[in-house]
Amino acid sequence: MKSRPTKQKLKQRGILKERVFGCDLGEHLLNSGFEVPQVLQSCTAFIERYGIVDGIYRLSGVASNIQRLRHEFDSEHVPDLTKEPYVQDIH
Repeated sequence: MKSRPTKQKLKQRGILKERVFGCDLGEHLLNSGFEVPQVLQSCTAFIERYGIVDGIYRLSGVASNIQRLRHEFDSEHVPDLTKEPYVQDIH
């Protein structure tokens, strides 16, 4: 009977990806090598550059855009936040 491959082996083979959302923050930072999560760095830089509007941190964004961003960050891809759907929905 074969044993299951370890989580580390699956990551090395590219079968298992590191998630950004829904994981332990400390573990994510340790695995990514960043002091601040990339998603936080990217989004705050974008908001500071393009989102100087009243209520920026109080209003929710469009759910489909939020899901798209989560998926892109979880698939180890830093999305281009200057694309049209994201710029139109700064929240």
